[in-house]
Amino acid sequence: MAVFPSKKYRSTTASSTLPARYRAALARHPFALFGLPFIATMLLGSFFLTPATALRYERYDRKVRQLTKEEELGIGKDRRKVDLREEYYKLAAKDLDNWEQKRVKRLPGEHDGIL
Repeated sequence: MAVFPSKKYRSTTASSTLPARYRAALARHPFALFGLPFIATMLLGSFFLTPATALRYERYDRKVRQLTKEEELGIGKDRRKVDLREEYYKLAAKDLDNWEQKRVKRLPGEHDGIL
């Protein structure tokens, strides 16, 4: 039985191409040709994306801003004051034991829920 060599056959024209030379150099210097460009890409991407992220948060801050004391005091000026006793007696004045269940009128063509 013949023993096959572990080295792959590469022709001389295939070994002179740029990808073949890069593959051979990558086997000798993996960090310099793969790791260093990868880390540099991550760092540069971080620096280039920082302004975009800042712009996003600035737009959010413009939309949701903090109220000043004057604006805060002016918000509820025309609201009615709530008195608990008044609300209690208003509810107690209603006859809660005497009521009738009524169906809501449906729109034409709408299913009324009756089987």
